[in-house]
Amino acid sequence: MMKNRLEELRKIRNLSQEELAKLLKVSRQTIISIEKNRYTPSLKLAFKIANEFNQAIEEIFLWNQEDE
Repeated sequence: MMKNRLEELRKIRNLSQEELAKLLKVSRQTIISIEKNRYTPSLKLAFKIANEFNQAIEEIFLWNQEDE
């Protein structure tokens, strides 16, 4: 699984999981799963997250080539 900084960025903006889910038009469970590294979002959702936090995708989603 790909690690990410979603929880960290969400907390910096003082957003709850529910608030972020509404902004991204996904379920709260989706946010929880991404934050716990149980789910890797689609490319479309990754772009939406990156745009919401005004960051590049690779600044949020951390891929370790050694994990493959």
